[in-house]
Amino acid sequence: MVPRLLSKRRFLGLATALAAVAGLWNPVPAEAQASPIKVVATTGMIADAARRVGGDLVEVKALMGPGVDPHAYRQTRTDIVALTKADLVLWHGLSLEAQMEGFMRDLAQKRMVVAVAEALPKTLLLAHDDYADRFDPHVWMSPELWSRVVVAVRDALASARPEARTTFAANAATHLKDLAELADYTTRVLSSVPAGSRVLFTAHDAFNYFGAAYGFEVLGIQGISTESEAGLSRIAELVDMLVGRKIGAVFVESSVSDRNIRALIEGAAAKGHTVTIGGELFSDAMGKEGAYEGTYLGMIDHNATTITRALGGEAPERGMRDKLAAGH
Repeated sequence: MVPRLLSKRRFLGLATALAAVAGLWNPVPAEAQASPIKVVATTGMIADAARRVGGDLVEVKALMGPGVDPHAYRQTRTDIVALTKADLVLWHGLSLEAQMEGFMRDLAQKRMVVAVAEALPKTLLLAHDDYADRFDPHVWMSPELWSRVVVAVRDALASARPEARTTFAANAATHLKDLAELADYTTRVLSSVPAGSRVLFTAHDAFNYFGAAYGFEVLGIQGISTESEAGLSRIAELVDMLVGRKIGAVFVESSVSDRNIRALIEGAAAKGHTVTIGGELFSDAMGKEGAYEGTYLGMIDHNATTITRALGGEAPERGMRDKLAAGH
């Protein structure tokens, strides 16, 4: 007997019922059904951490892109709109975004706003003689310290969406393994720099956590904030130091003008001492978006590799994972 064909209406009804049953057997997780968490992060480093931990459950906007100096950055009208509409705002704190601090404190009364670096214990932070009761904010220069900031980002995302806590924890664990690999690599290559050459001379004091982590003396023309100007007497003092200690390489920074570094090189040359630029380092901002150097891993990999090779140590030209741009 030939079975009678189902009417269109009965067929659609049966298909709908079967789909409902299938959904019971293979339900879509509640966290995936919800729209992505709208996250606004101030710096590229924080945005990178949020993307790594949040995965597909977040939509992240970074206010400050490559080459942007966070010390001097002021929020734009577009920024204000994004910040006031965000589900979660992640900023660094520790006076890094000095020009935005008042706005962020006010916004925290209305939105979920977290200063992720302020989760670090004060015992791990470096004080600075020029700034009473304040700490050096450049904690990302140490992968081990930055790992603690990643945990703070994880916890902030979990607070914004508790039902996805397990996913955020798993993603964070994966990223923390990458950071441990980075810490191992940087320690190994930087330890190959001869002891007498472990002097890092840069445009401003962004590398003190780097120096503490890897045993380098760090000298910056400007203070921990690029808002502090270097006077002629400071330049003259540093020129004498370069000449007297026979320091042969200095480093420029991607987010700071190289004007003062050029003045030092010219001043040393006038005294018969040759100083070269050892390379460009990422200090307050990461590299180009979409590039390996535009991630936190790539940023620190680039810095450690560049410093090692410029100061007489041994490191592969293209870094930890052979991903650095050729001729970086």
